[in-house]
Amino acid sequence: MFTLSNSFLTVEILDPVVDVAHMGARYCTGGYIFQVHDHAHYQGHTHEHSSLLSGPTYPGPFQTFHGQGIPDAFNLNPLRAVGAGNEALIIGVGLCELNPDYTKNAVKSFCEWQIESSNNTLTFCTTQRHHDWALNLTRTVSLMGRTVRSHTLLQNIGTAAIPMRWFPHPFYPQTATNELIKLNCDVTFAENAGYEMNANGFICRKSWPWPRDYYLALDHHAQANLVIQQRHPALGLISATLSYAPDFFPIWGNQATFSWEPFLERMVAPGQSYAWHIDYDF
Repeated sequence: MFTLSNSFLTVEILDPVVDVAHMGARYCTGGYIFQVHDHAHYQGHTHEHSSLLSGPTYPGPFQTFHGQGIPDAFNLNPLRAVGAGNEALIIGVGLCELNPDYTKNAVKSFCEWQIESSNNTLTFCTTQRHHDWALNLTRTVSLMGRTVRSHTLLQNIGTAAIPMRWFPHPFYPQTATNELIKLNCDVTFAENAGYEMNANGFICRKSWPWPRDYYLALDHHAQANLVIQQRHPALGLISATLSYAPDFFPIWGNQATFSWEPFLERMVAPGQSYAWHIDYDF
């Protein structure tokens, strides 16, 4: 596992080779942020008690599909050629065997990453080819004060357009209060069993504790980059700033964790590239 560290935070990032047991067909294997530890608020405590991120099974046994920390994924739009059967390329993962139940997709061969470290930054670069598709993918994780930036660059070097569908899946621990997130844009959603809107603009849990997990697609009106304020049990209030407006925006949570998934969807033509980032401010 790689680490980035300063006087405020330590960021743990999975090594795509050494930590391959933590990898599967769902999440991008380069730049996978596994945990963030806080120094200022946990003086004298063990590393375990400094953990700021959670997961669907955390602190229980880790499960590859469910993940932990701040993973991200291209898996919902695999590149599969006509007549290729169940074989497909998942960007940032590798050549995979698809299953009607996508939770059971299997990796046939992982992509290979070139990794560089400098100035509290880790850069992961890979080239993937499959039929007429070819791409360079660069994932960069950097630590600046109390900000963790996750940056992605996709370059189309093939002859076919790449239909890209990507989303981050940060997992935060549930708080003692029911407030979850507040957005810098108007948002509405259908009546449901898991979430409600507070008068102060925060999306909140309802009927807590939850008997199951709850998924909800939000109707939002973001026209510019999205900013999310997130309640946190240790830090009170943290935030994330996206360089894009989501094309689709669901939220999800269970007893252990809460997460938001702002999708980014683009068609990247041959010879074109597209870059985006998220700043997670702790």
